[in-house]
Order: sequence, then structure tokens, then C-alpha cells
Amino acid sequence: MNRRATDWLAPAALIVLLIALWQAAADWDVLADLLGIEPFLIPAPSAVWESLTGNTGLLADNAWVTLQEVLIGFLVAAALGVAFALLLHLSPILRRAAYPLIIASQTVPVIVLAPILVVWFGFGIGPKVAIIALICFFPITVNMLDGLRSVDPAQRLLMRSLGAGRLQTLTRLEIPYSLPYFFSGARISIAVAVIGAVFGEWAGSDEGLGHLMLVDNAQLEVPRLFAAIVVLSLMAIALYGVLALLEHEAGWWKREQRESAEAAR
Repeated sequence: MNRRATDWLAPAALIVLLIALWQAAADWDVLADLLGIEPFLIPAPSAVWESLTGNTGLLADNAWVTLQEVLIGFLVAAALGVAFALLLHLSPILRRAAYPLIIASQTVPVIVLAPILVVWFGFGIGPKVAIIALICFFPITVNMLDGLRSVDPAQRLLMRSLGAGRLQTLTRLEIPYSLPYFFSGARISIAVAVIGAVFGEWAGSDEGLGHLMLVDNAQLEVPRLFAAIVVLSLMAIALYGVLALLEHEAGWWKREQRESAEAAR
């Protein structure tokens, strides 16, 4: 059996085992007795599956709303994060002034900002996009900046000795070198972007998976609540996988690094 198959089979087997244990615990009311709650509040995986298949249209419609929020918010964060990282990299004065503020901004819980943004921008898509962008901005900016600053000084010196200007060094050396760092931050961001979407929908929305979860919680539709969580998790995993694939396909920066390293030697 090859390595790739093993990498997939191990987590799949663990998931199957956990689902089987969950099913047994739900059937025998083990979890309900342990937590001291009614059995219907802890649905079995079979009940969650029935809710998934029985509410496909409802879940799909709300998932589409949440997906749009996630994609727009992520793209806004990616564009702003890359631009801001470049500005900080090119301006040491701005970096010293703004970098501590970027770190400090992460001490404010997003769930606290969500209601404020809803008051400012209303119940449309704006607050959700803003919340997702705020969550995604930090890891993209910090990782991109680290990549720009981690270029080997000898390679920069080589570029200058060949007559390259500051813009050429940035575009031909530093940006290609920083792409793995960018993708690292982007993968982290896209995985947590769905959390930001849910926070935004909880603060004020009439559609989306977060809104559906609030409705299900109020109506004690627990299986459908778990089904919405499953859809959110699958969405995050799929988006993470797409970014990982894009990173793999865009591996040209590795050739750039190898060529620069060979030229430096």
C-alpha cells in the first residue's frame, strides 16, 4: 500500500471508529446519562444523517449564502493582507508604527465586534464580510510579511550586483520567495473563515447556516443543528483542500528559489 493511500485511510478509519462509538453511546443513552440531559438532545449519527438527507435543499440554500460570505471576506482579506504586508516590508518606519497595532487588534474578540458591525452596516452581507476579513487579515499579513523578510541577504546582494532595482528585487525575488508563507497564512484563514461567517450570522441575519443553527437551537431541532455543523466542517475542509491544491499547482516559486540559490553559489 502506497504512502498516499495510508495517509487517507488512517484518518478515515479513526472517523469511522468515532462515529461508531458515538452511535453506540447515543443508542444506549450513555452521553445523556453522563451529562444529565434528555436523550433527544444528543442525536445519534444516524439521526444526523437522516436530517442531512431530509433537509438537503434547506441546508444547500443556506450553505450557499454562507459560502459567498466566506469567499468574499477571504478575498478581501487576502488583497488587503498582501498589500499591507508589502507596505510594511517596504517602509520600516510604517512597520514599527503599525505592527504592534496589528498584534493588539487580535486581542479584541470578533464575537464582540459582530453586533457593532451589524449596527453600523445593517443585516446585509456587509457585516459578515467585514468579520471574516478581520479574522483572515492577521494570519495572511503576518505570514506574508515574514516571508518577505526571510529572504537570504546574499540573494538580495546578488540581485543588486546584477543591477536590479528595488522593484525588480521585490517582484523577482522577495514576492516569489514569500508565496509559501502566504499560502500558509491563507490556509489558516480559510479554515477559520467559516467561524467568522457564523458569528456574523448569529449577530444578525435572516439566512445562512449560522442563522439556521439559531433557529434549530430555538426549536430544539438538534439533528438538523448537528447537520448544519457537519456542512460547515465539510465546507472548511473543502476550501482548505482547494487552497492546498492551488499551492501545489503554483509551485513555480520553488523553481525561482532554486535558480536564485544556484546563481548565488
